[in-house]
Amino acid sequence: MGDVAGAAADTTAVRSGEDVPVEALRGWLATAMPMLVPAGSTMDVRQFPAGFSNLTYLVTLHHEHGDSGLVLRRPPRGVSGGIAHDVAREYGILAALHPLGVPVPRPLVKCDEPSVIGAPFYLMEHVRGVILRGAAPPSLPQDGETVSGRLRALSRTFVHTLTQLHAVPVDDGPLATLGRPEGYVQRQVQGWTKRWQASRTDDVPSISRVATWLEANRPPERGVSLVHNDFKLDNLILSPDLSQVLAILDWEMATVGDPLMDLGTSLAYWVEADDAPIFRSLGLGVTALPGAYTRAELVAAYGAASGRDISDAPFYLAFGLFKVAVIAQQIYARYRQGLTADPRFASLGNVVAALGERAERAVLTA
Repeated sequence: MGDVAGAAADTTAVRSGEDVPVEALRGWLATAMPMLVPAGSTMDVRQFPAGFSNLTYLVTLHHEHGDSGLVLRRPPRGVSGGIAHDVAREYGILAALHPLGVPVPRPLVKCDEPSVIGAPFYLMEHVRGVILRGAAPPSLPQDGETVSGRLRALSRTFVHTLTQLHAVPVDDGPLATLGRPEGYVQRQVQGWTKRWQASRTDDVPSISRVATWLEANRPPERGVSLVHNDFKLDNLILSPDLSQVLAILDWEMATVGDPLMDLGTSLAYWVEADDAPIFRSLGLGVTALPGAYTRAELVAAYGAASGRDISDAPFYLAFGLFKVAVIAQQIYARYRQGLTADPRFASLGNVVAALGERAERAVLTA
């Protein structure tokens, strides 16, 4: 994505029911940040199709000096409450992290007034780079040795970035108020169990059994750190050669708590070659290619880099899989209720069942 034109290739036309009123947005932005909207400029909006939570759009301004791109985030239709869709909170997290040198997009402006485009929103800079999902990018030489070597190096970079994130100071300043670290593991297990019960549409016995096991086998807290809560490969913007993380995306669930719970979520999204094929539908099959770390290698590398006790890794993996299953179920429930028409969501019920089965396998190794 070397320029706005290239970035547009990674976007689609805006989905039905998720439209942004372009003229209203342009008028508001011209008043809020006139330097971003030169006189005579026009605007168009396209949608980033990936992601299952807040809606993300590429806003392109066309003016006599060329084209410039911004990224807009807003909550989806049919949701209310909860930190996952609190875009003002997400904006505040970016504003706190950017001055610390954490690789995040620079936040530009937020709007708390839903009347402008139908929901609160914020705008941030558009970071151009590569987002990996199902395959190695075409920018790499496609011979197996090169791809394998780059994925090995990328695995190390992934662990290093997560470790550095968990070293960000959270004792004072705005990050200190993000969450309550005391009792974090217990609240996470019980909270996601309640979300499962509230969103369940079908009986998935494996999910219920895993929830019971997690409650009975909670490990002691392993420290306090910044927790991204959705740290996975396709939430990273990478340099074209995959050697550098340019930006970490999707901070809507970030908080302060036990860093190993964060590791568990990362493990859940780290697809391996012997995982069920449906896991590839999460869009992260690139980690199953030769050269990428296995989950066990990722855990060992994190333990070595962070110095933390990783002896309870099966618990954190089981929790991560359980949590991702509940997230998928919440989205599937909204689809079943007709609150979203995104066709990707039709098969999420099968994904939930597969995640439950994989979580039970993790429990058996504990």
